[in-house]
Amino acid sequence: MRKPYVILVGSASGIGKSTISAELAKKLEIKHLLESDFIREIVRGIIGKEYAPALHKSSFDAFTVLRNKNNFDNKIDLINAGFVEHSSFVIPAIEKVISRAISDYDDVIIEGVHLVPGLINIEQFKNDASIHFFVLSSDEENHKERFVKRAMQIHRGGKQLEYFAENRIIHDFLIDKAHENGIRVVNTQSVDGTVQNMLTSITETCATIMLKNTVDELSDVVDIIINKHGGIIEDVTYLLPGFKEPLKRKVGASDPDKTRKFIESLENKPKIKKDFKYLYNLSNNIRGNKICASDEKTLENIIKDLDEKGYLYKDKTNESKQKT
Repeated sequence: MRKPYVILVGSASGIGKSTISAELAKKLEIKHLLESDFIREIVRGIIGKEYAPALHKSSFDAFTVLRNKNNFDNKIDLINAGFVEHSSFVIPAIEKVISRAISDYDDVIIEGVHLVPGLINIEQFKNDASIHFFVLSSDEENHKERFVKRAMQIHRGGKQLEYFAENRIIHDFLIDKAHENGIRVVNTQSVDGTVQNMLTSITETCATIMLKNTVDELSDVVDIIINKHGGIIEDVTYLLPGFKEPLKRKVGASDPDKTRKFIESLENKPKIKKDFKYLYNLSNNIRGNKICASDEKTLENIIKDLDEKGYLYKDKTNESKQKT
């Protein structure tokens, strides 16, 4: 029997976490979807403004009521300190909700700005739950567009629009904390693409396959796996002549923007491309690849498309696909 899902989706305001979390809940048929803002309101009813003024402000302007504002050398550190102070009152209640969901064997998705990597202790739940923590990111232009749209939809445009810069600082802070704590950062694009990316991590439907392609054909391979099917290239293994052990590289490639920039760098930086060609030639352009997808059908379609393009390497001793 599998462990209950505990899925945490954090981001700054205006990134799209509510829409994405709702779609994720639908895909996984999870009925319990909670916003950390609701949990915050309950905590506010217990802890008064005089005891926790930061709690009774928004995440992006909590810094305005800090008692030690003069101790900060710059506004970025001040904004982040206010945000952490604000979130610190909410996180213990979030952890209680998670504990209750696990004890009732209920799957739950919790989304909100208060899910700060390093502050919320997810290690305590890992033995009893299948826990997945994501922080959503967006470039500044898309973030501002979504932020304005959201602010107008919830009829709080006046206040929220004044604080986009503060929300952007919180966005960067959450991304930094995610990297520091090994939490998966997912760049938001289309809702379907983002959800597909997250499902790939959650379901862990993977296979190790052998591919044969040149460096010039790499963009096509990446396009099939990541762009077309929302898959992840977890790692790559090179079988090099003269080496007892294969050369294995952890890749974790899933972000279309990052992979596109990497492919472009091969074209724009001849030395890097030359080094890659040398490595590919040593291994006769053959590599082992651990590929993950959102479900079994998608994984099969990835392998089918690679095979149709002639990239799937087959020989008499290798069946090419090994479930992991």
